[in-house]
Amino acid sequence: MPINQGIQDAIADAVTSTNVKVVAEAPAMAMGTLYQSLSHSTGIMFENAVNAQNQANIVAQAATTQGVMQIYSVDTITDAISVAQIIAANNPPN
Repeated sequence: MPINQGIQDAIADAVTSTNVKVVAEAPAMAMGTLYQSLSHSTGIMFENAVNAQNQANIVAQAATTQGVMQIYSVDTITDAISVAQIIAANNPPN
C-alpha cells in the first residue's frame, strides 16, 4: 500500500504552523498574565491603604472624643466636689 506523501506533508505543515503559533503567542500571554497579576496586586494595595486610613481616622476620633470628655469633666468634678462640701457643711452629722 503506497503512502501518500502529499497528505503527510500537509499534516506536518499544520503541526509546524500550530507549534510556531503557540511559541509566537507565548510572550504575549506571559505579559498579559503579568499585567493582570500586577493590576490585582495594586488593587489590593489600594484597598489596604484605604482600610488603614479608615482605622486611623477612627482612632483619631476616639482620641479626640476622650480628650474633649476629659476637658469638660474637669470643671464638672470640681463643681461636684464643691457642692458636696457645701452640703456637708450645711448638714452636720447626727
